[in-house]
Amino acid sequence: MSTRTMPAAGRWAMYVGVAILFAIACGFLSNWQFSRNAERSEQLQLVADNYDAPPVALEDLLPPDGELAPGDEWRPVRLSGQYLADDELLVRNRAHGGSAAYEVLVPFRLNDGRVLLVDRGWLPPGERQPEPDTIPAPPSGETEVVVRLRPGEPVPASGRTAETGQVPTINLGLVAEQTGPLEPGAYGLLVSEDPAPAQAPLPIDPPSDDPGPHLSYAIQWILFALMGFGFLTYVIVSERRIRREEIEEARERGEEPPAPTRTKLDPVSAHRGRKRPRDRDAADEDALLDAR
Repeated sequence: MSTRTMPAAGRWAMYVGVAILFAIACGFLSNWQFSRNAERSEQLQLVADNYDAPPVALEDLLPPDGELAPGDEWRPVRLSGQYLADDELLVRNRAHGGSAAYEVLVPFRLNDGRVLLVDRGWLPPGERQPEPDTIPAPPSGETEVVVRLRPGEPVPASGRTAETGQVPTINLGLVAEQTGPLEPGAYGLLVSEDPAPAQAPLPIDPPSDDPGPHLSYAIQWILFALMGFGFLTYVIVSERRIRREEIEEARERGEEPPAPTRTKLDPVSAHRGRKRPRDRDAADEDALLDAR
C-alpha cells in the first residue's frame, strides 16, 4: 500500500515514527556536541590555570623518564644547563604567520644530566627555498631557561617523513633518533633565556581561547528535533482541515463525501491542486441568465 492510499491513522503513525527517529538522531548529535564543548572548556580552564603560573623546578613536575601528568600541561619550569646546539632540528609544516613555517628544536642538558627538548620558537620559510634563510643560534655556555611543558605529539597518521635535520612532528621518539636520548615524557616551549641572545626565533603564540562552535551546534540539533515535531503537527492538522473541507464541499454538491484514503501525502499540494466550488452568488446569476 502506498502512502497516497494509506489510511490516515496509519499514515500519521508513520509520520510520528519518522519524527521520533529524527529526534533520536538529533539527540545523539546534540549530546556529542555538548561533550566536545565540555572537553574544550576543560582545555581552556587548564590553560587559564597553568599558563602564567610561577615556574618551578623540572623535577617537581616531571620525574626522570616519567610521564607528564595531564593537569600539569602548560606549567612553567626552570632549567639550568647548556643547549646542545649541534643537535638542533627543525620541525616542518607548522602553521604560523599564515605560512607553513618551521619550529626550532634544540636539546637542553640540565646540570643533573637530564636532557629535555626545547622548542625555541618559529621561523618563516626562506625567500628562495622552503627552509628558513637563517636559524638564530641558542645561547652558548651556562644558561637559565624557563619553558612551558607540553606532551610529545603522535607520529603522523599519514606516514609522512622529513629529510635529515628535520622531523615531521614533535614526536619525542622520532627526535631522539637524531639527537640521542631525551626525556620521553614532555618537551618545553621556550618562555625566556638568560643570557638572552641577540637574535632568536619568533615566540610561539599562546593557545587560542576560542571556545569553538560546539555549544551553538548542540542547541541547533535540539531545535532541529523540535522543528521535526512541529512539522509533523502541521502535516496532521493540514490533512484534517483539508478532509473537513472536502466533506463540506461534497455535501454542498449533494454528493457522498470522498473516502478518507484518497487524502494525499502532501496536504499543501492537495489543498492548492483541488478545484474550489464556484461562488454561490455566481451560480445564482448563471441560473437567472439561463432562464432569460
